[in-house]
Amino acid sequence: MATDAVLVFSSIFLGSAVLVAWNIVRQLYLPDPNRPPVVFHWFPLIGSTISYGIDPYKFFSDCQAKYGDCFTFYLLGSPTTVFLGTKGNEFILNGKLRDLNAEDVYGPLTTPVFGKGVVYDCPNSKFMDQKRLLTPGLSGAALKTYVPMFVKEAEEFIRTSPIFKAKTGICDISSVMAEITTYTAAGSLQGREIRERLDTEVSILYRHLDDGFAPINFVFPWLPIPRNIRRNHAQRTMAQLYLDVLQRRRLQNKQEGEEDMLDILIRSTYRDGSPIPDIEIANLMIALLMGGQHNTSSTGSWIVLRLAHDPALIEELYQEQLKVLGPSLPPLTYNHIQALTLHNNMIKETLRLHSPIHSVMRKVKTTMVVPETNWAIPPSHTLLAAPGFLGTRSGIRIGGTTQMLVLYPMLLLLPKSLHRTIKTPLTTGLEPSH
Repeated sequence: MATDAVLVFSSIFLGSAVLVAWNIVRQLYLPDPNRPPVVFHWFPLIGSTISYGIDPYKFFSDCQAKYGDCFTFYLLGSPTTVFLGTKGNEFILNGKLRDLNAEDVYGPLTTPVFGKGVVYDCPNSKFMDQKRLLTPGLSGAALKTYVPMFVKEAEEFIRTSPIFKAKTGICDISSVMAEITTYTAAGSLQGREIRERLDTEVSILYRHLDDGFAPINFVFPWLPIPRNIRRNHAQRTMAQLYLDVLQRRRLQNKQEGEEDMLDILIRSTYRDGSPIPDIEIANLMIALLMGGQHNTSSTGSWIVLRLAHDPALIEELYQEQLKVLGPSLPPLTYNHIQALTLHNNMIKETLRLHSPIHSVMRKVKTTMVVPETNWAIPPSHTLLAAPGFLGTRSGIRIGGTTQMLVLYPMLLLLPKSLHRTIKTPLTTGLEPSH
């Protein structure tokens, strides 16, 4: 028995060693001239997963310096071709549906969280139709009604949260922003019934759903690990919660002026005239809650962190509020927000340096040729664009002097004739693992 075990382990070790050796030889001595260069890696299954996962933008920058704008790395055994820059964004983000597919990349991760029949668990045409159905709730007219809700939720959180009871202290700003934006998203889009239960059971279910967005679930979403078991239970429970609310809404007429996204979906139909099944309405509401909250929370956290390092900019923002709103600083409105130019520029600059989404992936369906090269990307590959990476590589030249764009919303107030984007590396001093 002992001898058999030794033979088994020896065979596994020898086989692994041969695979690693062949992988190295293939990269160093047998590169394919008709494919983009491959980022060197030791182990075929792991590839460059760790380097990419720790800091995607640093990984892109290092590879760009060595291989150029287009290169391939292995992500959990899957060949992933990166194409950086404006040409890469055009090639991937404006690719045709017959050539590229988002569902195969994101479906395994999002479907267990959002539920069946919505977003990436349906044909692209249906997904586009679902976006159309959600548009009325995200229009300018709707946003005007949401602003007072945002203000109310934020002020109520600051007033009641133990974090802000003392005059001074330290808080985890990412956790605080995540909690505030969950409340604002629920209060504005989800309806009174969901918001009232967010402080208790829904907040726990939301956290369990959020835990389902683990990197391992890109590849193994079915693994029966604790976080996935909690995710599956939370999805079923949240969907049933929405179904119960839907049933009550249909049995009683809501008062005029209380319309929310749930009411909009109840009255809506798909383009072919078919009604939206209740389970799809429930799953769309889950997707709406999860999707918008993440981006807002991330951007809000970076804004606060940036301002903490720039007291002078805080004063500039305060002075703009006094100028636009008046000395009494009345409650914020949608029109006020439009007039706060420096505040809006602060958001734009933060999004430029800290885009919430560092990678946009598409599965290749038909062989695609990289423009101005003889490189062909086969259907076995995934294409990756990084629109946010381009923003971190730009500077602005003013009056003949090149300045590093760390975070400078004031520059956006200058005439466009003084702006010229140039290619120059940046070091902000605050770059995280995105």
